[in-house]
Amino acid sequence: MRLGVLDVGSNTVHLLVVDAHPGARPLPAYSHKAELRLAELLDEQGAISGAGVDRLVSTVADAMRVAEDKGVEDVLPFATSAVREAANGEAVLARVQQETGVALTVLSGEDESRLTFLAVRRWFGWSAGRLLVLDIGGGSLEIGFGMDEYPDAAVSLPLGAGRLTSGWLRDDPPAAADVRTLRRHVRAEIARTVAEFARLGRPDLAVGTSKTFRQLARIAGAARSAEGLYVQRTLRRSSLEEWVPRLAAMSASKRAELPGVSAGRARQLLAGALVAEGAMDLFGVSELEMCPWALREGVILRKLDVMAADTAGGGEPGPPATRGADDGTGVTLAPWRG
Repeated sequence: MRLGVLDVGSNTVHLLVVDAHPGARPLPAYSHKAELRLAELLDEQGAISGAGVDRLVSTVADAMRVAEDKGVEDVLPFATSAVREAANGEAVLARVQQETGVALTVLSGEDESRLTFLAVRRWFGWSAGRLLVLDIGGGSLEIGFGMDEYPDAAVSLPLGAGRLTSGWLRDDPPAAADVRTLRRHVRAEIARTVAEFARLGRPDLAVGTSKTFRQLARIAGAARSAEGLYVQRTLRRSSLEEWVPRLAAMSASKRAELPGVSAGRARQLLAGALVAEGAMDLFGVSELEMCPWALREGVILRKLDVMAADTAGGGEPGPPATRGADDGTGVTLAPWRG
């Protein structure tokens, strides 16, 4: 069947269309996205601006038309930290549903971490052993660790590249004092979580996933995306430590000239690099392996697991994926049981 995942994130609204059925690998069929950078469209009260809501409604409507055009049978629409933490989040959700018919399910930070971990586990398999998974989004940093398909520990920190850029790095290029202040803030936030993960032991494989990590790996010498999903790509901490001061000295326009860096993400790249460097350092990771699957694939895999369980009559498998019920598109998303 053809499934769609509509991801209303802090940076983009992304519709991913895949051909999938239980027991098989989801095959990407089409990708449609628009950069809104909702994390940067907040007013002084922390609410998404009126113009931002207008753009969101229009973009969701466009994405649903694309889903229909592409023959999508079911769409799983969800929102992450930008909507979750907006002061007017409930009003935004209500307006999107009223004007588009789409009821966005809001994932918690822990949900994001667990679903991303599921995707990474399925990509690397059981032979990877204990996984440490890091994901830098526009609004938050997700960290997961574990041996199984769902992590033994999962946290979400307010350290997204877009959020930090708009709140801490307003100049272009940023002032050196602002970079140092942000670096201290990032490391203090991450350090509060290290003990929770340290008690679980050392990971056998440390993984980075998200556009930010892929761009950092690319500028550090990893293979281009055109070379395919299955080419191994890594990011070494030593390379990242060399790049951070170079990125700090560049304007956003200069960063956009780097290999693999899009103009829309160039301004956020330094903040993302500071988070990546801090996480790798504090967790004692010298190298991350990149994973092309992340949250959207985790949502798809979760849906396929539920379908397989329903077909077999065995009930719902493992921890469910989201908070909510019928999402208005014919897809039921069950709450975490914890």
